[in-house]
Amino acid sequence: MIVEASDEFKFRKESSAPSGFIAWKSGERLVESARRTLIAGAKSYMGPGRHFVNKHGRFAHRYLDQVLMGQSAPGSYIITAYAPPNAGVLLSGSPEATALAVPELGMASGRDVSQAVVRAVQATVEALAHYRSTGSLSGFEAGVTQGISYEMTRAILGIAENSDGADISIEWDPVGSVPIALDSHFEFRGSDVDPLGKAAARLAADPASEVSTLIGRVHLLAKKQAGSPGVFGLDSLSGGRTKKVRVRLSDEDEYHEAVRAHEEDLALEVSGRLEKEGNLSWLYDATVVRTLGPISDFARPSRGVLIDGQISLFSEDDG
Repeated sequence: MIVEASDEFKFRKESSAPSGFIAWKSGERLVESARRTLIAGAKSYMGPGRHFVNKHGRFAHRYLDQVLMGQSAPGSYIITAYAPPNAGVLLSGSPEATALAVPELGMASGRDVSQAVVRAVQATVEALAHYRSTGSLSGFEAGVTQGISYEMTRAILGIAENSDGADISIEWDPVGSVPIALDSHFEFRGSDVDPLGKAAARLAADPASEVSTLIGRVHLLAKKQAGSPGVFGLDSLSGGRTKKVRVRLSDEDEYHEAVRAHEEDLALEVSGRLEKEGNLSWLYDATVVRTLGPISDFARPSRGVLIDGQISLFSEDDG
């Protein structure tokens, strides 16, 4: 198969594994983070947003349907995405109707959407540089108009975490007009995870409501229903009066993060609108800020440890 004209995105992650290899779970995480980067940037093409949730999701996935994934390059572990610059991405409509074509009314060009991805990544890198020099997250707020969002900060966080250095590089195909106002190489450090996590929590917060952020252990999972992002139980490790909370997610993709944290016994940081219903505490419109380290690193003294499956997720006898 001959790959036609393509703009190349390279997502690279340094690891302690031999050259060209990566731990399986880290490799899965890198692929997922690369996908999220492309999705978040594509959503920003349709307009700025602090937290898109499912908004513009169909458009972003129509763009992703045009992208091919290449093999890892020699050396550090690298994921390559090939985005056709001449692809037409319908602004609305069914994915089946999208075809390679000259952009026309109601259709975006693949190159324009790819530029939106890079613009959002560049704005995030600039916000990180501002944070390093000032300790302020204001750069993330100011960069929303350039494509920074909760989704993008989460995607970049996944690339930077548990790495000895990571980067994203772009090589523009010479077909058509090559962007000159955008950088083509962006580097990240493991130390970027903390500000990215804080920025994600801030961008996900609804200024009109009181938002709470908790760290805890995922102890129960409710199978997702059609149209529902998913619900899980969290045994709080943050201290305070709230010991257990039911978390109702706003984004179905993040249910997988909760499953991973449960399977690997990792602490999870979540943010949302905390409300009390009877004996139950609920975290509504919640987002996963980040997956943290082993539960043992965050454990607090408690009167007992909940055994998985011991109670129904929606019972009221554990408030």
